[in-house]
Amino acid sequence: MVDKKQNVHRRRSVIWGTKNHPDLDEQNDPFEKIMERVGDHDRFQRIYNLAFVLALGSAGSMVYMNIILALDIPEHWCLVPGQELTNYSLNEWRRLTLPMQKDNRGSSTFSSCLMYNASFTDADNLQHWNKTKPNVTECQHGWSYDLTWYDSTIASKENWVCSKDLYVTNVFVVARIAEVIGSFVLGQMGDIYGRRIVYYISVVFCVLGRSLSTFVTKFYWTFIFLTGLTGVAVNSLFQSPQIVGMEISREQDRSKIAIYQNCGWSIGTSFMPLLFWCLRDWVSFMWVTTLPTAIILIFYKYAVESPRWLISKHRYGEAITQLKKIAKINGRRLNLTEKDLTRIYAERTDDEPIFGMASLFSGWHLTRNTTIMSCSWCVVTISYFTLVLLSTHMGGNPFLNFALQSVIEIPAYVIGRYIYMKYEIIMIGASSFIKFLNALTFYTVSLQSMELYPTCIRQTGIALSTIVSNAFGILAPYILYLGVTIDIRVPYCILGALFFVGCITALFLPETLHKKLPDTMEEARNFGMYDKFFSLPKLLPQTNEPQSPEEVKLN
Repeated sequence: MVDKKQNVHRRRSVIWGTKNHPDLDEQNDPFEKIMERVGDHDRFQRIYNLAFVLALGSAGSMVYMNIILALDIPEHWCLVPGQELTNYSLNEWRRLTLPMQKDNRGSSTFSSCLMYNASFTDADNLQHWNKTKPNVTECQHGWSYDLTWYDSTIASKENWVCSKDLYVTNVFVVARIAEVIGSFVLGQMGDIYGRRIVYYISVVFCVLGRSLSTFVTKFYWTFIFLTGLTGVAVNSLFQSPQIVGMEISREQDRSKIAIYQNCGWSIGTSFMPLLFWCLRDWVSFMWVTTLPTAIILIFYKYAVESPRWLISKHRYGEAITQLKKIAKINGRRLNLTEKDLTRIYAERTDDEPIFGMASLFSGWHLTRNTTIMSCSWCVVTISYFTLVLLSTHMGGNPFLNFALQSVIEIPAYVIGRYIYMKYEIIMIGASSFIKFLNALTFYTVSLQSMELYPTCIRQTGIALSTIVSNAFGILAPYILYLGVTIDIRVPYCILGALFFVGCITALFLPETLHKKLPDTMEEARNFGMYDKFFSLPKLLPQTNEPQSPEEVKLN
């Protein structure tokens, strides 16, 4: 039987002009036939993708991003007692009590951290004192905050400004480090213990981390720990359900599933700043944007384990259980038994040992794909979060700025105009257009990652890209810091250089359109090996290859 299959394979190789074309088994992949029988585009897939990909993507994006708005630093200046004893307006009082300084745009503005060293509660001192540089000191009585947009944020509540202005930056850095650690641990756990258990761990960590952090902002290191707890799990919160969704759906729906998650993300991040605009208080905002992630648990009966992953681990009995669960909800019957499934995969089993992330570098072709994917993820991650962090430091309404950068990811929305300061609208429009292109890149990178790596280490492969990207993503808060403290143009120059590097490297990735998801390490090593540079593959024709008795029964 094996010799007959090899002869057929040789004949097909002659027709296609290759020795061992890696994509020839797409039409005869037994799992695809099993899913057609169970239903790979039916009620279960619709519910699963809407609940665990679209809705969870929306709720999860708010858990991921709410900390950025909650940590925003409003415009602030030194609190100088004595204004209540005069009839001075706020601007007149600041002009009297605060020195001027250059901001990151080169404009003169009131100092945020310095005041004149004089007592302004005495009327005589108001008339006779010298505005000289030696007379300047740091804020002595705390700070006043602009309440135009916020009643309070974490930074304004705890006074993380001036000498403590790096407190906020360091929170973001710790979150990135936690994502690196979480991606390494949970990413490999997903391929060792299953996608479902990692999903449940991620939900618990994210909800607990964000919820409990609202009580401990006075204890900086405890707050840092809880922020890190969320960071550990937040990437797996998205990855695990999306991987399962792709593994139980037909090939034509894989790009649609990626769109579901990306649109869900954009809906959540567009809606989130509007919630803060209405609530104005960071505590209620954090709770409202965290709890929806826990609500997704009511769909627990649809949280199946990936049967494709179970088969790759030779857990055929459990795979049959999950397949029958899907078939039941789809109104279909599956008469396949564990014994049948074992026979079908008897000659297809790949017993090559898996060494975690090291396996992603077994062979030149797979090493190249892994390296390029990691580079692409770095460019997308650094640019995405730098632009998001910059959105709250532009002129005008910070909520609309943030929402605009999210809405631009969904071209179907019509964005209303908002009038900003002179020239500010040009910068906001330019960064929003960059964000649009960035979102498009993020979609293709996330989709291609799931299609390039084999089932046996698919989540590990995505985790590696996430680890590398978040390791370099640690630079994003510091890039923002350079823009805020030195020159607003610095972040955009850095992003331009990153985009150029990402554009060149991505040209060498293989096309995944109409390609079977690789299941084994051998398939991953050969994936796209014979593709021409910048080629667009066509759907392979059906073949009349002889079938085994088990495949005949399955059909």
